[in-house]
Amino acid sequence: MPGTRKPVGVTGANTVTISFAGFNRAWAAWIADRLERRGVTVVQQRWDPPVSIPLEESLRDLTLARGRVLVVLSDWYFQLGPRSHDEWNRALRSEVAPDPDRFAAVCVTTSALPGATSAFGAADLTNVGAAEAERRLLVRLGLPSDPLPDADGAPGPRFPADTPQVWGGVPRRNIRFTGREQLLTDAYRALQESGPGAGVVTLHGMSGVGKTQLAAEYVYRFGSEYDVVWWVPADRRAIYRQKLAELAPELGLSTGAEYGERLRAVRDSLRRGDPHAHWLLVLDGADEPDQIWDLVPTGPGHVLITSRNPEWSEHNSNLVEVPVYRRDESVAFIRRRAPRLTPAEADQLAEALEDLPLLLDQTAGWLNDSDLSVEEYIELLEGGIDQDVVKVSADFPLAFQTAWSILLNKLRDTVPESVDLLRLCSFFAPGSIPVRLLKEMPPGDLPEQVSGLMSDPLLWNKAINQLRQYSVVRLESHESGTDAASSGESLYMHRMVHQIVGHDMSEENRQEFIDVVRRALAAADPGRPTDTRLWPAYAEITPHLKWADVLKSTDPAVQTLVLNCLRYMYLSGEYRAGIKLGERAMVAWREMFGENHSRIWDLSYNYANLLRAVGDYAATEAIERAAVDHLCAERGTHDLEHLRAASGLAADLRGLARYDEALDISGWVLAGYQELLGDQDSRTLNAQNNLAMTLRLLGRYTEALELNGRTLDARRQLLRQRHAWTLYSEIHYSTDLRLLGRYNEALSLQNQSVQVHRRVLGTDNPQTLRAEHNLALCHYRNGERAKAAALFTRVLERCERVLGENDPLTMMFSAGQSCFAREHGNIDQARAISEKVVYGYADMLGEDHPYVVGTRSNHALILRNVGERDHAHVLLEEALAGMEQAVGENHPWTLGCAINASALRNLVGDPEGAAALTDSVITRAMEVLGRTHPLTLSARIAHAADLRGLRDRQKAEKLENEALEDLATTLGAQHVHTVSARSRNRPYWDFEPLTI
Repeated sequence: MPGTRKPVGVTGANTVTISFAGFNRAWAAWIADRLERRGVTVVQQRWDPPVSIPLEESLRDLTLARGRVLVVLSDWYFQLGPRSHDEWNRALRSEVAPDPDRFAAVCVTTSALPGATSAFGAADLTNVGAAEAERRLLVRLGLPSDPLPDADGAPGPRFPADTPQVWGGVPRRNIRFTGREQLLTDAYRALQESGPGAGVVTLHGMSGVGKTQLAAEYVYRFGSEYDVVWWVPADRRAIYRQKLAELAPELGLSTGAEYGERLRAVRDSLRRGDPHAHWLLVLDGADEPDQIWDLVPTGPGHVLITSRNPEWSEHNSNLVEVPVYRRDESVAFIRRRAPRLTPAEADQLAEALEDLPLLLDQTAGWLNDSDLSVEEYIELLEGGIDQDVVKVSADFPLAFQTAWSILLNKLRDTVPESVDLLRLCSFFAPGSIPVRLLKEMPPGDLPEQVSGLMSDPLLWNKAINQLRQYSVVRLESHESGTDAASSGESLYMHRMVHQIVGHDMSEENRQEFIDVVRRALAAADPGRPTDTRLWPAYAEITPHLKWADVLKSTDPAVQTLVLNCLRYMYLSGEYRAGIKLGERAMVAWREMFGENHSRIWDLSYNYANLLRAVGDYAATEAIERAAVDHLCAERGTHDLEHLRAASGLAADLRGLARYDEALDISGWVLAGYQELLGDQDSRTLNAQNNLAMTLRLLGRYTEALELNGRTLDARRQLLRQRHAWTLYSEIHYSTDLRLLGRYNEALSLQNQSVQVHRRVLGTDNPQTLRAEHNLALCHYRNGERAKAAALFTRVLERCERVLGENDPLTMMFSAGQSCFAREHGNIDQARAISEKVVYGYADMLGEDHPYVVGTRSNHALILRNVGERDHAHVLLEEALAGMEQAVGENHPWTLGCAINASALRNLVGDPEGAAALTDSVITRAMEVLGRTHPLTLSARIAHAADLRGLRDRQKAEKLENEALEDLATTLGAQHVHTVSARSRNRPYWDFEPLTI
């Protein structure tokens, strides 16, 4: 019969239009998937009618859609606008009740809805599982509800009441979230349309504009499409690394307790998409891309970033700019936050507060509870308030200053303890604030007004709830099953709020509160910065040191905390941050203690370590020499602090290539430690390690190997196999083996050690990078060029990202990469890198330093390969003379330069000079390194070639055969060096910068 409406059938011609509030997108997606699997054509239409259009007209517009209209009923559906229940009841009675077959509905909320919604005859989908919800949906639409076979096995969207398998760190959903629909759509499309490994979107905009809230809403709307959703604070690199590592157990990854091992496992798992390919990682507050972009995971999942910094576009991220609210969004938000205000009043308030979401949220919340009219409030904004009552930073817009002052007075009148809590929090870094550190302090250590707050759960909840109500803070302990308000694990304070609270305080209160925070941080000090298992705790503490102004504290525990944090920063590779802290500490503590206090020597030791790590050897020598001279005069040579300072001075001298002086100091430092502490103390072993490094730099590889072997054995017994210093000894021992030509042994040890380094210290720790670089050299010397190529490239890229292009490690790795590229890669790339290395070392160390001379020798080989023989010849002769001047004629580096120089003498027509040089090298190399050392063998092969050039074939053949026999015995008949020598390819030598 024409005009009769029939239930939806199962053929593709039937259509259902789903009308839903954006807040309930996940429900719409799930319902659409369930219907489309049964052959129904589905149209999804987001419900967001303009407030200027009557509801009746908007509902009539819905009937223009094809097929039946299925409405997803929720409190959000009826709040848009917002509209009153009376308005809705009139519209539903007018438009839905007369034509019930045109509409159907499902209900996804337990909240009270307008009474006239009964006209929909809605199926209730709350508090049931996916199967029952699907059955009720199908019954309501008159569709067969028999289960469908799994035809294609495609999972489809997750049932909205089910959370992703892994879910962590996500803030509570903001039930007052308003608007931003186009921004959410833009972010979703950008992620969905990105290629594999490129799914990164950055929401960027000014402070207070609502980036974090937008990201949280994205998670709740689209989270059903992911198996893993993990939210990470990303304002500080150390915290980001820690929180990302915490994902490991949630992914079911089998890792040890080591921080670095968990971080590596997580990044590898996300990259491979195993066990979950559909993952979403949210990096909140990532305002410094240069600090963390190298740690952003790649793989099949998506990354959503919030940041004030648009420079994320330079790091393969799509940008979505987040502006202030549109005026209609502001009005809708204010009316939802303060229902007593009319649309006109909300518009007035939005204009006065410049549509800034954070300010609207805070102001509208308390204005709704106040008797103050909007006009009176705006008069306050325009007229200002008494600055003697509330002091506000002039850094903020005037509207924000005044609005915050009004809000703060309101808090004082209602829950004064909440203001005290805010003030305490302002002495932590903005963002995530570990208030549990305060709650763990004995009550007697807290100010009276705060002590009551911390010890009384009811008062605590009252203060927290008041701050939450006005959106001053948010709770971050929601992941546990306990009551978040009671546990108070951490609070999140926006940086704008943080800054303005810090200005609103008397000097007396400031001193009292800052002292509490300092003591809380000191009490949280694990006390062992050398233990990698405790690094996450230090990563949490260090960002707060600046805000607690710890450098002005006279408390010995706080001062010890500063020293331990500096040590942690040095060991974990956070050099730049450590140097900044060290610089400020040196100024503050010298003013506090004077020049010669014991604290100054403790500080200068840690500060010098950090400076030395970035290659500032001249500055560290001045620091350490002053300490050595003073301590020697005051306490004598048999003093532990004097020995520590002298050990640092020896390291500085190694950096400055004053190796003989370093050897002398390292020798008596070791003897001093042995006498005072014995052979098995960790400080004695450190001194033994340092002496071995000096011996290696002097070319005394056999002695260095013997000493490093003893140190490694002792550290394995005294410390633990996975201790950072034990692993460091493994690098040293393997390096010595390699420099002595024992390539297989070196490779075996370093390969195993690299795996442990990655697990214990993490892939980006400088020590791990050293281990991987040495492994690359082991592969290269052992003829495994493909493995070496991948490692050389990967290590250099990571080092540039983590430490910067001018760091000593970066230049060391660049030198190796350039040599490899010269022989087995791109000669143009090799030349560009080599020039950069030579200039970098010259700027850092001076023209006469052996690292500058040695890398110039490497560069000359590149020039030889591109046909610039005369230039290469000049450079090599200068390098030979310079190296002999720097380290002596018998040093292996000098002998290596001589081998290279002899080759160029031949090329420029001086075979006699070449033969004389290689003959001299053989004599010296045999004496220094032995007959079968690779460098000696290279000299013998080169000399045989020189003799052939002089037509002394009989002697050349005899020398060559003996050398080939020794090569086969030492390295193997099929080793690349043996094969190359047998093919009469003239050998060369690569200079390798060593660890100092």
